[in-house]
Amino acid sequence: MVDRRPYRLPWRGVFATFALLCAFAGAQAFAQPAKQPLATTAATPAAQRTVLVMGDSLSAAYGLSAAQGWVALTAQKVAKEKPGWRVVNASISGETTAGGAARIAAELKRQKPSVVVIELGANDGLRGLPLAQTRANLAKMIVAAKAANAKVLLIGMRLPPNYGPDYTKQFEQLFLELSQQHRTAFLPFLLQPIAMDDRAFQADRLHPVASAQPKLRDHVWPALVPLLK
Repeated sequence: MVDRRPYRLPWRGVFATFALLCAFAGAQAFAQPAKQPLATTAATPAAQRTVLVMGDSLSAAYGLSAAQGWVALTAQKVAKEKPGWRVVNASISGETTAGGAARIAAELKRQKPSVVVIELGANDGLRGLPLAQTRANLAKMIVAAKAANAKVLLIGMRLPPNYGPDYTKQFEQLFLELSQQHRTAFLPFLLQPIAMDDRAFQADRLHPVASAQPKLRDHVWPALVPLLK
């Protein structure tokens, strides 16, 4: 039986400790009702094209004001460097891939995006859900987005080793495989640039602080900007 007790280490410098952040992002949602998706991060004329972000608490700026999160900062950068575009943040703290798959059709109809950024899976891993279920839900989102003529950026996740080497390896791999299968843009791990830095996280050791959000924006930007054409 896989040991799924909370994984914490008292010392710094171990990458697996902060890989756990990805799995635990949005975990606070177990103790409180899920929030509604954030409002559009940049109000813009209807003629402009839309980037739709569907994620969990890492994209919903948990513990911060919405304006401090990496998605809002990306919207500011888009407004400056790609004025023909806007960014809409439909992320919800605690969201699973099942939640995203259930919401994708309505969001596509409402926002009519040209690009969809999918940052989901962390809470699936936290709950130890079957990998086939996570894969199927993400595939449903990707297929729906592409059927709506939207390009897709898939952001991968990682888990700590106490979930077992087979599960953690296969969990990480499924994102790459989905990206390859469906020919999407791909970013392996959102927290990569800050994962080793204790100071980059809030007191819960789970969610990035405001000062770390620009690093996340800059990490995502090279994968996103080629889609803004």
